[in-house]
Amino acid sequence: MILAVASGKGGTGKTTVSAALAAALAARGPSLLVDLDVEEPNAHLFFDMTWDEEHVEHMPVPLVDEDRCTRCGACSDLCQFKAIAVLGQAIVTFDPMCHGCGGCWTICPEKCIAQGRRELGLVRLGRANDAPGLALASGLLRVGEAMSPPLMKRVMAAVQPPVQTVIDAPPGTSCPAMTATRQADAILLVSEPTPFGLYDLQLAVEAMEPMNKPMAVIINRHGLGQDRVSAFCAKKDLPVLARIPFDRAIAEGYSRGQRLEAAAPQWGPRLVRIFDWFVGQLAKGGAR
Repeated sequence: MILAVASGKGGTGKTTVSAALAAALAARGPSLLVDLDVEEPNAHLFFDMTWDEEHVEHMPVPLVDEDRCTRCGACSDLCQFKAIAVLGQAIVTFDPMCHGCGGCWTICPEKCIAQGRRELGLVRLGRANDAPGLALASGLLRVGEAMSPPLMKRVMAAVQPPVQTVIDAPPGTSCPAMTATRQADAILLVSEPTPFGLYDLQLAVEAMEPMNKPMAVIINRHGLGQDRVSAFCAKKDLPVLARIPFDRAIAEGYSRGQRLEAAAPQWGPRLVRIFDWFVGQLAKGGAR
């Protein structure tokens, strides 16, 4: 099973939960943690990593032979992203806007558009020395690259997910977060008992419910502020599978780079049971 750990906003503890869950699962068998927050990947900071592979990924973009081009405009008419345009006698391409669909060179009657390429970023594959059995895949978006979903898909394509796979999804509800959760069988949302946490959880549930996947919530820093998040979950019939307390020992462990299950060992088995709960939901055909 592939479980995406997501959140409506950054800073709720999503990566904290992802890293601890993946490490706890590795204690009973091969596991994979996929960090799809490619704009700012940081799940590896919780581990003593050995990177076995690192390679650059590219996206195809159009290269126009202007001497052969008849300025018919078929390519610019097709491109819904306006990444190629015919302006009088000039052919202009906007590589950062290109989604690499290949439509322009496929439709060109003169076959005068070749494939160039634009660098997306790095894909890294490795293993955690301090969590035997845990592999980690990650992406690092090129500085200045506007689109992260293409690199996220390349990261997923580079791995063969085992039975126990955890995705650390990007925060929010925009294209990157939706791309990550679409790769998963189930979704675990991490929220916090604050007004911002509640508001962004509501957005996340609204955005991800149409996927019709098993979905549940962990409330982090429980005891801080109001408990309106629990009331919202009850109203939406959204299971709250755990409440991580607003605890000084956990915070101090985090500040030292300790994972949750290391700073508070009781959370290792609890997180594994949460993963198994989702496995049971899928076995029963459960969905939102």
